Parts: sequence; structure tokens; C-alpha cells
Amino acid sequence: MPIMTSQQINNYFDHFKDSEITFTKEVIRATGLQPKLVFLKSAGYHIPCIIYSVSMTSAKVIANINSDMHEQIRNANNLASLRFAFHENDKIDPLMFFVSARVTGYNPYNSEKPNLNFISIEFTQRPPDDLIAILGQIFEAKAISQKRKEERIIINADSVKKLGIKTKSASVYIQGVPRTCIIRDLSFSGAKVILAGVAKFLLNKEASVHIETIEKGQIEIQGKIVRNEEVEGRKDLVAIAIFFEEEATPIEYKMILNEYFKQKKHKPSN
Repeated sequence: MPIMTSQQINNYFDHFKDSEITFTKEVIRATGLQPKLVFLKSAGYHIPCIIYSVSMTSAKVIANINSDMHEQIRNANNLASLRFAFHENDKIDPLMFFVSARVTGYNPYNSEKPNLNFISIEFTQRPPDDLIAILGQIFEAKAISQKRKEERIIINADSVKKLGIKTKSASVYIQGVPRTCIIRDLSFSGAKVILAGVAKFLLNKEASVHIETIEKGQIEIQGKIVRNEEVEGRKDLVAIAIFFEEEATPIEYKMILNEYFKQKKHKPSN
């Protein structure tokens, strides 16, 4: 996680404190959440739970709560704390912390499992800066992906380094068949790549770009080939433009591009 100033943390909280995100598999991977280390602590119980959604002021979790636990938590004025745990790429031990909270409601999760509940939790104080930073990066990347949707990043040695990708080379799967390609440019909405092939046989085909990153491993972005161009002096090569569907674009990809634009914005002038 990038080092952040107090001002950046405060800005995240001010702008995104009421934004909520569902912890899908994609978000779990992007944040490095360690699900097996997460639990709800209340009335002497340490209750394993699944994070369903989180904002900077509240959370919803899924957990087994029997009638005795329910009663004990109620007798403790519904006070609780939720432990988060996140993997950090440069650390051996996970980042772990508690957030003070109050249980505000229960809803059955599965009629066949009466003790399994959606539990609504409100944080009783501002959460730790680490949680604000983790969530803030996701919310910011989502917002910037809309504002700078069409802005292209030309891929060269400098941008490869700033983006944190391993190389200009990538794999593109066209209707499930892998091909090696060279990335020419990237944007939130798509990519242009160069590969061997005949243009007329590629247009309008489903395609996915697989990019190797230094910190997150391989990221796959689904899309469709919408345009092609000739490569000057190379009849055996074609440049294709791949359009990414907004809902199918991984948050990790958006975060990588957002960090690039932030570096570019804060680059000192000569």
C-alpha cells in the first residue's frame, strides 16, 4: 500500500465516508483481505464472520449467531468490535486491527440455517487510517475511471515502470485462443495491442487481455475487438483496439491506472 499523508487520509474520509462496497472475490483480491482471520468480537465471543460489505462508517457481515449469543450481545448493549486482516505485499505478517462498533440489526441469511444471519454494524468512531486508506483507494479508482475513461497511456519503458507491470508484452485470448501481443496503449475503457493476424478475421470477436503486474500477479480484462489498423511496413501484423465493458473491468486494473495518473499529476516540474 502506498505511503499516505494525513491529508490524503482525511480527504478519503471526507469524500467517501458514506460509500459502500460489496466484498466480492475481486475486491477481496484487490484489498488483500484475509477472510479466515476476520471475526466479530462481542460479549466475550470471538465469532468468525464473512465480510459482505463495508463503508467507512458501517459494515454488514454474515455469521452464525445462536439465541444465547444473541442474548449476550444484547445484554452488552450490542457493543462489538470487528477485526480486519489484510495481506501486504512487502510484509510477512498481515495488517490486523479492530474497529469499534455497535450491532444494529439481524436478518436471516438462509431459511434452512436459522442461526446464519446478516448482521448490520455501525462503527462507533472513525475507523483506523489503514481501513480508510484501503477503501479510499478503491472508491477513488472507481471515480477516476469515469472522469478519465478515454485518456490513453502510451506504453513505453517509463509507463511500464510507473504502472507496475512487468513488460510491454502480454497475452490476448481471442475466443479462448491465446496469442502473444505487444501493448501499445491502455486506458480505463480499453487497450490497443499489436499481434500477428489478419484484421478481417479478428473484428467484433470477444477478447481478454492478460497483463502481468509486479504486485498483483496476472490481471485479466474482458472486452471486445472494435477496431483494427494496419501496422506500417508489416503486413503480418495488425493493431487492434479492444473495448472493455465497465462492469467487467477489474478494480485492480482501475487502481493501477489511477496510481499512474496520480504519479503523473504530482511529478515535480524541472
